[in-house]
Amino acid sequence: MTTFPELLRTRRMQAGLSLAGLAAHVHYDRTSLHHYETGRRPAPLEVAEATDEALRANGKLVQAWHRDDRERREAAAAHRTRAAALAMSRDLTALADLDISELQDGVSATAVDYLASPPGPMMDRAHMLRGEAFERLRSGHHRPQDRSDLYMAAGRLSGVLSYALLDLGDAEEALEHATAAGRCAEFAGDAELAAWVAGTKSLIARFQGDYGRALGYVRDGYQWVGHGQGTGEARLRCGEAQCLANLGDSKAANAALDAAEEARDRMRRPDSLEGLFGFSRAKQSYYAGSSLIWLQGGHDAERAEREATAAIELWQSGPVAERSLDDERLAHIYLATARVQLDDVEGAADAIRPVLSLPVEEQISWIVKRADRLAGMLSAPRYAGNRTAVETVEAINALAA
Repeated sequence: MTTFPELLRTRRMQAGLSLAGLAAHVHYDRTSLHHYETGRRPAPLEVAEATDEALRANGKLVQAWHRDDRERREAAAAHRTRAAALAMSRDLTALADLDISELQDGVSATAVDYLASPPGPMMDRAHMLRGEAFERLRSGHHRPQDRSDLYMAAGRLSGVLSYALLDLGDAEEALEHATAAGRCAEFAGDAELAAWVAGTKSLIARFQGDYGRALGYVRDGYQWVGHGQGTGEARLRCGEAQCLANLGDSKAANAALDAAEEARDRMRRPDSLEGLFGFSRAKQSYYAGSSLIWLQGGHDAERAEREATAAIELWQSGPVAERSLDDERLAHIYLATARVQLDDVEGAADAIRPVLSLPVEEQISWIVKRADRLAGMLSAPRYAGNRTAVETVEAINALAA
């Protein structure tokens, strides 16, 4: 969608006017108009109205101004939500005697809905639910026997916030929310949530490219798994595989993925909460594919291609509640990456095609990062004369823009 500054410049040039010429028509100085046209400063509504009339834009400039103004207001509201949510996570981390009201229904619905929703609205919902719980905590309006469940609700809502902030590209804020979730798991005495938090902290460290620290979080998390309860061990093993693959250890990465399969086979009880806090079979294949693409191709790329394909097929044919749209889209990028490593450029272009038409609000940070790597691979000199490679790189660059 064209912004007000872009449309103002286009209409002025179509009218054959310089900035000075337009300034004379609307009675604003040239420097201010330059700032408005380049987006350095937001223009007042009066400028939009005056330039719309002077350039005979038939209301289009005013419409663009209102659209930009609405987006600025929404961005400011999101910033306020993030700041307030972060402050609350810091309070949750610091207060050992926290009492949080039971919000199990809201937590469960949020955990499931997160898989198919943009991170921004989920951040707002989690913050709202946790805010209600936090107020009850302050007043002590809960039964003493509910204490453990209340910590669990707060911990999981903090976990949702952690994922939302990571998907929005802010690893530092994500880690603070994950730390708050870990403290709540500690006070609730819940090993399942504690293992999930360890895996999430490892995910954040991997996002930052710190694979040594990420591996440390995983191995610390193993103390919380065992007895065949839930998918915590399988998720941690897959996180370990991602670390090892990024550190260049193919043998150990494949062994960790095999160990994840064995952990799933030993599982006797399902996860206590699905959605964001579960680890479906599709998710496990997705992790495997996203691990092995960091190695040198060959058998690793072949396994990555199989696993990414399996993840996509399982999500598309499985229960709606388990379908993670962002991860499914990323699986398409991992599949494309594996195919490039196998020198199948046409197959790579087919794999990433569903991702290339995503609207801006659905382009989470992971998608942009991983697609950019794929573009770099396709920009290698060996593909300079390959029309499919060139067109795919151009499409990826347009997506990032």
